[in-house]
Amino acid sequence: MNISTCWSVLCWLRRVGDPAYSDGCCRPRDLTRRLFPIIGILALLFFQALAAELPVSQTRLETRATEDGIVLFDAATTPISVITSQSHAQFALKDGLLQVATKGGTGFPGVLIKGAWDLSSCNRVTFELVNRDQKGELPLTVRLDNPDADPGQSRGVFIDRVKFSGHAVTMCEVALPPYLPQARAITAKLDGMRRGPFATFGVAADLDAAQTVGVAVYLKEPKLDWQWGVRRIVAHKGAPAEVPDWMKLPAEKFFPFIDVYGQFKYKEWPGKTHSDADLKAALAKEQTDLAAHPGPEGWNKFGGWAAGPKLKATGQFRVEKVDGKWWFVDPEGCLWWSHGPVRVTSSSAVTPLDNREFYFTDLPQPDSPFALFYTTHDALLWPYYEARGQKRTYDFSSANAFRKYGPNWRGKYAVLAHRRLRSWGLNTIANSSDRRICEMHRTPYCDRFELKSPDIAGSKLGWWKFKDPFHPDFRANFHKQLLARKAELDDPWCFGFFVDNEIAWGGPAELGEWTLQSPPDQPAKVEMLARLKAKYGDIQKLNAAWGSAFAGWEALLAAQAKPPAGAKDDCTEFSAVVTEEYFKRVREEFKAVAPDKLYFGCRFAGSTEAAVRMAAKYCDVISYNIYRHTLDAFKLPEGVDKPVLIGEFHFGALDRGLFHSTLIGVANQEERGKAYAAYVTSALRHPSFVGVHWHQFGDQPTTGRFDGENFQNGFVDVCDTPYPETIAAIREVGYKLYELRRAP
Repeated sequence: MNISTCWSVLCWLRRVGDPAYSDGCCRPRDLTRRLFPIIGILALLFFQALAAELPVSQTRLETRATEDGIVLFDAATTPISVITSQSHAQFALKDGLLQVATKGGTGFPGVLIKGAWDLSSCNRVTFELVNRDQKGELPLTVRLDNPDADPGQSRGVFIDRVKFSGHAVTMCEVALPPYLPQARAITAKLDGMRRGPFATFGVAADLDAAQTVGVAVYLKEPKLDWQWGVRRIVAHKGAPAEVPDWMKLPAEKFFPFIDVYGQFKYKEWPGKTHSDADLKAALAKEQTDLAAHPGPEGWNKFGGWAAGPKLKATGQFRVEKVDGKWWFVDPEGCLWWSHGPVRVTSSSAVTPLDNREFYFTDLPQPDSPFALFYTTHDALLWPYYEARGQKRTYDFSSANAFRKYGPNWRGKYAVLAHRRLRSWGLNTIANSSDRRICEMHRTPYCDRFELKSPDIAGSKLGWWKFKDPFHPDFRANFHKQLLARKAELDDPWCFGFFVDNEIAWGGPAELGEWTLQSPPDQPAKVEMLARLKAKYGDIQKLNAAWGSAFAGWEALLAAQAKPPAGAKDDCTEFSAVVTEEYFKRVREEFKAVAPDKLYFGCRFAGSTEAAVRMAAKYCDVISYNIYRHTLDAFKLPEGVDKPVLIGEFHFGALDRGLFHSTLIGVANQEERGKAYAAYVTSALRHPSFVGVHWHQFGDQPTTGRFDGENFQNGFVDVCDTPYPETIAAIREVGYKLYELRRAP
């Protein structure tokens, strides 16, 4: 029965029961009493009909899920026996929800639901999820498995990611790719990329949907603890998506798949380079654009706000709070807010060749002028290639600069880099950039040290293990590093240095636990035992507190197992000690050599409260690498008031030929530009931020750098062609940078 019919019958019954419409056959009250059950049924039908004709809601989507699909999980009916934990996640079926608790620093925590499903007729999967925390957007990875699944090698799996916030049940949908058996022969030969060419439909797409035996939901290497839940997972039937012809090629015809410019050869997109003539044409077009946009008015030579308030000029950069907001102050005393990209270098697209030469079209012969680019590289990143034993590389981005600018390509590239930055509304060359470009003294720059000092042996490996601040070489080695960079430390165009990057802090107690898991000659461990002896005096008192059974202090010193749970408080206490010693000793050595240079900390990407508080105590500026859509929710710990610098952020999309959209993917280049403007504007509104640095100037290589990253994260592509949508957004914010910052 539809809504209009229900309404008509209800109206007639109302009139029948009304004295004004009675025909005298019976009393209205009696008739109403007799008809009451019928009215109730019709009212129920009415509201059901009403719900059916309203716009599709979440509830309506849930109803449809069982009509056109296959239920993989339902918290109301799925037995708990088919659910297993990943990376020590805790879970329970409660209140109509699979409630999951995951810990930061635990790998890939979540749940795996086992089953046996034929999903060959399905083209999408919906996940009904709940974010039970208040930490903002929750990033979850979803995965379907074949019997031979190997997620580490992206074999026999489909992987995608979803993000959502809020506490209501959220329905997230991912598209399933068609099964391409011939692709398995190709993907078996692909290595060294975070995402490959067949990842168009997700992070990894190598699934025979007819043989699906598991569905997993988890976090990828989270820094934070999370509480979340799953209500239902449903695979929906539908026609498979169309795929391009190249996806149907056999392996012998697919390779090589990268052209001489380092681009994916099977796809077209706006701005793709097909010839050297295209490079020259792009340069001529850009010169016209740069001439039409010389840069913001009212800036001084440092990119400071010449038209704004004038403060004391010291000849160096410093930080100061003005009218409730933190600022840099440039050497001339102008307010300055740092806005620019990391890694301004022609060598952004250096890719390993070892065992992968067959990926590439016409690599140069040893006697070719282009053989030079087997040896050029990013100076800061090169140790990461060496540490992985990657001996042969090719620098596609520098090779394209050579094609574009000719014999003096380095000099022309450098001059153009400064002109581009000012034209785009940028005033910073951020860390890890080509030092020759920085030393031209046309744009302020910063850089970073990576400490070369002995590790705490038991610490977890982030980029590097945690350095032992109690080791006698800690100060001495850093002092040598500082003296080797004395020219930069004295340069007024250099506004500061980071020391280290994205340190793995672990949880509040883990630096102490890692110290106890180190060898007996570890200086930090010797220091920790000295403190424990002073606190407990007798080993039996420590055993009583820890629930341990050490025969003596020497036995504790020799032990390298994870300490018992009772040691947590002491490990937390010593973690804070190690953290303070790290920041204190770095600052003391830094300021001894460069008293007027700003110390920016270590670019947090996950931290403990103790680490942030110690950074606030010893750093001039606290730095974070924060990959989000905005910084509106950012807060420092209670009572901390320090300037904050964003060391990295970015956005990317898959509509320009690369296989990975970046850590924060968006739909297309237009959305990328909008996301850029929104992020920077949110930082300008926030009183703590003194700048944001985009990662990075040029795209990463299509086939991955040393760790496989192959992000569409550049202002320019591998052929040095700017992305016009992104540049327009940078100018939109950059040209009114200081007005936005000073706004109430």
